[in-house]
Amino acid sequence: MIVPFVWQILTTFKSETEALAVPSDILPAQLNWQNYLDVFVRIPLGAMFVNSVASVLIRTAAQVLFCSMAGYAFARLRFPLRNFLFVLLLAIMMVPREIYLLPQSEIMKSLGLLNTVAALIAPGLFSAFGTFLMRQFFATLPISLEEAARLDGASRFRTFFSVMLPLARPGLLALAIFTALWSWNELLWPLIVNSDADKLNLSAGLASLTGEYVTNYPMLMAGSLMAELPMIIVFLLLQKRFVEGIAGTGIK
Repeated sequence: MIVPFVWQILTTFKSETEALAVPSDILPAQLNWQNYLDVFVRIPLGAMFVNSVASVLIRTAAQVLFCSMAGYAFARLRFPLRNFLFVLLLAIMMVPREIYLLPQSEIMKSLGLLNTVAALIAPGLFSAFGTFLMRQFFATLPISLEEAARLDGASRFRTFFSVMLPLARPGLLALAIFTALWSWNELLWPLIVNSDADKLNLSAGLASLTGEYVTNYPMLMAGSLMAELPMIIVFLLLQKRFVEGIAGTGIK
């Protein structure tokens, strides 16, 4: 698993000739730091990084709030057509993501959001998977805790925010990590709704480094490494909580 990352790091220090040599040399002849500087010349990496961070933060916060509320409603509340609506929600997960691209882009166009950072963020404010994940987690919590809160006079919203939501912290953290990873790595959607380089995220910006006939692989690997590091660090810091959250939801 580590070998591709080691190969990527070594490639960032190679020249184009060394990267394309056959047979390939494992170690570079000398450390070439120019590839990292060239990335900033070819694309506005700073602006793309800010766009990616904004997308991750806003989407993660929105999904944690909206998906937890929807998941709790499907797990605990009794309302007409609950099971039908939940099956309809699951059906969204069974349809390829590409089917939604055209109608979502038309919505962005009608709202006047094309070629804006807001267009990157809007479709990811809610997800069917997040609702399903939180529904599974809330279903495992004891119902007696809610009943005790209701007997003490707590409203439904007070019960949710003060009692159930703190208990669902592992599931919320797992949802946050999933959402952050998906938002950070999203490629196709930014390329559809935005055309200006400074309105793209990192994944779309790195895709522009791939040439039609010739690609500077050392520079591409340098940009990819800088784009990967934040998510790798986040996952390494939170991997224990991440595994706990997935195990608690019962999802294999």
